[in-house]
Amino acid sequence: MADLSNRYSYNPTLQWNPQVYDYFVKAYGSDHFSRISKALTRPSCYSCVRVNTLRSASDDVIEKLQSVMNKSGSDNDLDSKCGSSGASDIQDLEFSGNITLGQTEDKADPLKTCLQAASVSKCQIPGLDYVVLVQGSGPHNISYDYTHDRPPKEVLVSRKCAEAVLRGAQVYVPGVMACSAHVETGDTVAVSVAVEQPGVSGGWGIGMTRGTVLQGSQADPYYFERSGLYIGQGTTMMSRAGMFRVSKGVAVDIKDRVYELPSFHNLLEGEIFLQNLPSIIAAHALDPQKGERILDMCAAPGGKTTAIAILMKDDGEIIAADRSHNKVMDIQKLAAEMGLRCIKTYKLDALKAVCRRNEPDNLTGSYCGNADNDVTDQVPDSSILNAERMPSSDINWLNVNKTVEENAVDNNEKEKKGTYASKAEIRKSMRRERNGPGRNQSLGGRVEKSKGFPPNSFDRVLLDAPCSALGLRPRLFAGEETIESLRAHAKYQRRMFDQAVQLARPGGVIVYSTCTINPGENEALVRYALDTYNYLSLAPQNPRVGGPGLVGRCEFPDGYVEEWLRPGEEELVQRFDPSSPLDTIGFFIAKFAVGSKDTM
Repeated sequence: MADLSNRYSYNPTLQWNPQVYDYFVKAYGSDHFSRISKALTRPSCYSCVRVNTLRSASDDVIEKLQSVMNKSGSDNDLDSKCGSSGASDIQDLEFSGNITLGQTEDKADPLKTCLQAASVSKCQIPGLDYVVLVQGSGPHNISYDYTHDRPPKEVLVSRKCAEAVLRGAQVYVPGVMACSAHVETGDTVAVSVAVEQPGVSGGWGIGMTRGTVLQGSQADPYYFERSGLYIGQGTTMMSRAGMFRVSKGVAVDIKDRVYELPSFHNLLEGEIFLQNLPSIIAAHALDPQKGERILDMCAAPGGKTTAIAILMKDDGEIIAADRSHNKVMDIQKLAAEMGLRCIKTYKLDALKAVCRRNEPDNLTGSYCGNADNDVTDQVPDSSILNAERMPSSDINWLNVNKTVEENAVDNNEKEKKGTYASKAEIRKSMRRERNGPGRNQSLGGRVEKSKGFPPNSFDRVLLDAPCSALGLRPRLFAGEETIESLRAHAKYQRRMFDQAVQLARPGGVIVYSTCTINPGENEALVRYALDTYNYLSLAPQNPRVGGPGLVGRCEFPDGYVEEWLRPGEEELVQRFDPSSPLDTIGFFIAKFAVGSKDTM
């Protein structure tokens, strides 16, 4: 009789487009890329909290967080196994105050790495003592209620829902795909994942109808595919019928998780910001100084913008631009929440950041003007300050799956009151919950549009470019990216970088960063920059925490050649490897010094 313990476990394998897989194997080597792929399917085993030093001190925040965790009962076992994805030999790597990445119990399995220390402590990386690390735990073995002839009751969720649950979220109604029959409120259920599979037409998708009944037999859809994709066990907050009738709310309250990570939702707002360590280091690499004028070209949701402002002691001018109206509003809300006044926000496409001649500009009014009818106060009113901040990749997607209308009445209650929401209204409501309020429903005033800024008008420019995001974790699927789509990302980034080069003054600095492991968007961009602009040079970064970049080139079957770094350049960039002992997301940082542009 088959051993079901392997089935009811968490042991995912990341699926890639075959050509993309071959490309990454060429870049990293087979063994290294295998470790990277495995690491991407797990969350980091700690959370990184950036303290707003203009309002609080690290020691005070540590005391408050420890108190909250103790009261909630969420303080983690100090000897719990963390889902680190580090290399096999990570003995005695000192990473943070009272936190040391210890020896692996089984060196054949680096995923059994531990963080053995206090659950909340100060980071000891030089210059980052305002960063607090909060320990999580996992992977945990979950004891699901099953026998060989009686499978557990089960809720099957979408892949995006599962990725949020692995970061600490609950299972919300929109994420439920299928459920066992006869599930009632209060039942204990296993939670499994439906990951996209190759389709007959060559694409990827989930070949099942939402609301499918799971029997626990081999006749179930995704029966074999969801083996090893069980992420936890919880209590149903509504019946099976309710899960597929209402459009919002918690469907399953997760009690036992494969990975236990603390949630910081609505906790110490204005004092802390949950942010990945490499993102914090990117702000440091920019090295902002008091009184300077700085541009954050793709600023939403504002994590790096506010980090820069705090490093400048809120003294200077930061232009935070994004092409999305609602994302600009989010930056404004975050800046106001943190009490930062040096940040000015604009709605602006990064591809049009340099203004055309003979147009008044936003900085001086001399020759690049604002669009009509779009003026707003840069400090939102109290209604904006009290609004719920939308989630983002910078804060680990902790609430990607969470709706924002928890106090709304469901359809049954509306029927009791003599009203009924149509399916069209429900779909519209769900879209609004996913995407945030539209322009007409936005809280507060309108945002200010920009027609761009004059050349050489910024001391420093940060381009945290939109990218393939193949470094974000946990990730259960990567098959959507193709060689063509990766090249398209790189082409888009080069166009944005061209704008950044024009805007940075001679003697200034440009920092380019991405959250992807794709060298075509990282090292290849550096090669393009250095070969195209002879007045740019790579500059040292402080602190230096990440590893070296990739040297060499890649030749593709279609004849395309992608050039990366040359010997001697690799130590001037920072590449964060998710499979390294640091246990971060995949990330890349390059810093450029801008020389005299007269040498062109």
